[in-house]
Amino acid sequence: MAANITMKILLFLPKIKNMFLFNRVNRDELKIRIQEDNTPRKTVSFYRYVIIKNAQLTRDKLFFDFAQLGMLGRIYIANEGINAQFSVPEENYQSLIDYLNSDERFKNMPLKIAVEDDGKSFYKLVIKVRKKIVADGLDDGEFDVTNVGKHLTAKEFNEAMSMPNTIVVDMRNQYESEIGHFEGAITPDVDTFREELPLVVDQLSSKKETKILLYCTGGVRCEKASAYMKHHGFTDVNQLHGGIIDYAKQVKEQGLENKFIGKNFVFDERLGETISGDIISKCHQCGNPSDTHTNCANAECHLLFIQCESCKEKMKNCCSYRCVSIIELPIEEQRKLRKEHSNKDDLQLYKSRLRPKIGLIN
Repeated sequence: MAANITMKILLFLPKIKNMFLFNRVNRDELKIRIQEDNTPRKTVSFYRYVIIKNAQLTRDKLFFDFAQLGMLGRIYIANEGINAQFSVPEENYQSLIDYLNSDERFKNMPLKIAVEDDGKSFYKLVIKVRKKIVADGLDDGEFDVTNVGKHLTAKEFNEAMSMPNTIVVDMRNQYESEIGHFEGAITPDVDTFREELPLVVDQLSSKKETKILLYCTGGVRCEKASAYMKHHGFTDVNQLHGGIIDYAKQVKEQGLENKFIGKNFVFDERLGETISGDIISKCHQCGNPSDTHTNCANAECHLLFIQCESCKEKMKNCCSYRCVSIIELPIEEQRKLRKEHSNKDDLQLYKSRLRPKIGLIN
């Protein structure tokens, strides 16, 4: 068994070029490999704000060591810390824990395990050095980023939600909260975290003495958001420790009431995991109930939007008839179009994963 897993891990090992490790295998080939690989895997996430003095050296070491553990996923390294979402062979899960515990920066790292997991959440390992582990647009020198809100367990979060006048704020983007959120939560109509921070502070400026409950996917955005709110004078700031992912786990293990409605958006190939059985969103094309995100099949577009199975079949995984007509062209023609439109804005939202403004399709 161990020998078979080792051989499969070798298929995903990176190459070295100019002393930097990275993937060189075509993404389509990698997707086929992971679909055909039956190795049991866990989808895991973690983050930590911790000083990393040489982010590039740390990145290269982690890439080499994580690749040998068979890990696949997306990891960001910055001088301020690490933010990771990945899958790892179940047989190597304890080895990963031992590895993290051997480094003082990552010792006793809280790991969040996915609620729904078929082991196909990622198909390659990507580790990038960034200025920040979450793009927030803030100047961290202006406030104490370590002065964060109180961390609450699932039980404590439920209890706090039941208190009079408590305000619950979803610190995720609109396309995330659209398919699932906590009962009665404020869900700002924003497309980026950096937009949301000043917006929330402004909207709640008259509620600085009120109990505020923040939540996000895994907790990392709330760390910075809670410190930012405390800096702006909010006195009772609390955050869901471990985010929605750990909340769902605690609810199941402890038999707690589940106050999260719908699906939790996740940033991997799954694009979501069911928390409750409710479907609270609609297909962006026909308006029927649906909570399944997809990326437009047109490689130039790749727009993220909600699409039901009926529209998926009718529209061939595309967001518009324009995109359908493009994917039906020969590959060379598609490439030519991409080159022609590379500096134009006449196609639909091709430069981002923002929610679409798609008219209903009859």
